[in-house]
Amino acid sequence: MTDLWTRRSFCMALGALGATGTVGWGTTAKGITLAKIGVITDEVSQDPDKALDFCASYSLSYCELRELWGRNLMTLPPADLQRAKEIVDKHHFKVSEIASPLFKYNLPEMPAQPSEKRDTFMASFTDQDTESLLKHAFEVARLFGTDKIRIFSYWRVPDPEKAFPHVRERLAKAAAVAAQNKMTLLLENEQSCNVGTGKELGRMVRAINSPALRAMWDPANSVVLNETPYPDGYQHVRGLFPHMHAKDVKHDPATGQSAWLPVGSGVVDFRGIFRALARDGYEGTLSLETHYRRPDRNSLESSRESLEGLLKILKEA
Repeated sequence: MTDLWTRRSFCMALGALGATGTVGWGTTAKGITLAKIGVITDEVSQDPDKALDFCASYSLSYCELRELWGRNLMTLPPADLQRAKEIVDKHHFKVSEIASPLFKYNLPEMPAQPSEKRDTFMASFTDQDTESLLKHAFEVARLFGTDKIRIFSYWRVPDPEKAFPHVRERLAKAAAVAAQNKMTLLLENEQSCNVGTGKELGRMVRAINSPALRAMWDPANSVVLNETPYPDGYQHVRGLFPHMHAKDVKHDPATGQSAWLPVGSGVVDFRGIFRALARDGYEGTLSLETHYRRPDRNSLESSRESLEGLLKILKEA
C-alpha cells in the first residue's frame, strides 16, 4: 500500500507541476499532457470499477471502452451499458472513443485465410452485421458522451494492395453514414488488418478524404509489419489522428515473433514521437493499451509498469 500511495503522490505532483506551465505537462501546452491520457479499461481489469480506480490513482482523465465484465461492449445488454455509464460518471472520467470491432472481420470480396490466432476481443461479427453494428456504435457512443468510434480495415489478405479499393469503398460509405450522425470514425492501423502501418493508414485516410473518418495511430502495431514508427510511420499520419494508442514491442523479422513490453522497454521511439507531437501542436488524446503481461500475468501490475514507463518518458520529453 505504501508503494501505491508513493506513486499516487508522485503522479499528482507531476500533474500539479504541469499546471504551472511546464512543457509537456501543462494544461495549455500542446502535445500529450497528463490531462489527455487514458487507459483501455479491460487491459487493467474486466471490472470497470477496478480499472477506473487504478486510472484515478494516477490522476488520469480519460478511458477507452472495449470489453466489460467479460463481454465486448457492442454485445452488452442495455442494462449493463447503463451500469457502465454510471460507473464512468461516478469516477468523473471522459470516454475518448468507443473501441468497436467494426470491420474486424473478413472482406467479402477477398476473405483472408487466418494463419494466426486473431484478436477479436470477444466479438464474432461479420460484414453482414456492419449496418446494424454501425448504428449501435453510434448509440453507444452517444450514451458515453463521445463522438469517436474506432474501426478497422478487414482481416489482412496476402496482398493488401488488391484489397485497397474494396476497403476504401466500404469505409467511405461508413464515413458518409457517420457524417450524417455527427460521428467520427477512427481507423486504426492493426497488423492483422489490411491497414497495418502508418504508411497504409495515411494513404487510406487521405484516399477517403472525409472529416468523418480520421486516423487512430498505434505506433507499436506497425513494428510487427517491419515499419519504424518514428520518424518513418509518423510522417504519413502527421496531422491525421485525434487519438492514439501507446504500447511497446520488440519484433524479430527473422522469426516473425513479437513480444509486447512496457512502454519504454521496446523499440518504439516514444520520446521522439512525443517531441514531434508537441512541435506539431497535437491536441488529441492517448490511451495506454498495455498488452504486455508480467510472468505472473497480473494485468493491473503489468499496466502499472507500462503506465509508469509512459509517464517517465513524457516527463523527459
